[in-house]
Amino acid sequence: MTEKKLFEINPQLDRVALAKQFAEKGRVQVRNVLTQETAREIQMILARATKWGMAIQAGDGPGIEPQSFRQEDLQAPGGAERVNEAAMAAHQASAKGDYAFRFAQYPILTAVQEGWDPGGPHELILEHINAPAFLDLVREITATPTLTKADGQASLYAANHYLGRHIDSHVAEGWRFAYVLNFAPENWHPDWGGYLLFLDDDGDVVEGFRPRFNALNLFAVPTTHMVSYVPPFAPMGRVAIVGWLRDK
Repeated sequence: MTEKKLFEINPQLDRVALAKQFAEKGRVQVRNVLTQETAREIQMILARATKWGMAIQAGDGPGIEPQSFRQEDLQAPGGAERVNEAAMAAHQASAKGDYAFRFAQYPILTAVQEGWDPGGPHELILEHINAPAFLDLVREITATPTLTKADGQASLYAANHYLGRHIDSHVAEGWRFAYVLNFAPENWHPDWGGYLLFLDDDGDVVEGFRPRFNALNLFAVPTTHMVSYVPPFAPMGRVAIVGWLRDK
């Protein structure tokens, strides 16, 4: 019996062309980045084997930190009320033009460090993201051979979720690029939102990437970007694995 693969880079990628695109703009979307078999395997893990919590932030002033709720927190007495209060605060911050966000998440790196699910599939995904095959692909595309490792979290944008405009100015020393491994449904409609948008200094959208199954978004940080609002009528969630790549 052949062992099932979890993560395999598509051998047909035109890495030279992708590197040229990245050099011109500082960002690129790599479509069909994994083999179809392994992309569907990860999509299934995200859909069926992920204990989604919530990540919420309301404003970005002194002392304001993002709030992270585990699935167990949501299910505990009063948990839903606390999340709803945090979400309302985020909406109020956004209404004033302050930085805020609200989306479902499973912090893979934290889960591995704290032993939430030893040997589980998310731990294996993080290992693959830090393995030579993936890191070498990113090194080639970004022309940055010094990249050493990546963190990662699973994210899910469902109805009423969004990520406000920001530049990732808070990233730690050595963080060079952000990545988004998309596993959204293949029929994701533009009306359903969840787009990764890049903006100029005047707030105009200069480029946007549709949530696309089996696509890798790569961009240099800091750069101004956001994830557009997912409306209540969107029937499915925009799932991805996201994080930063670093050279220190």
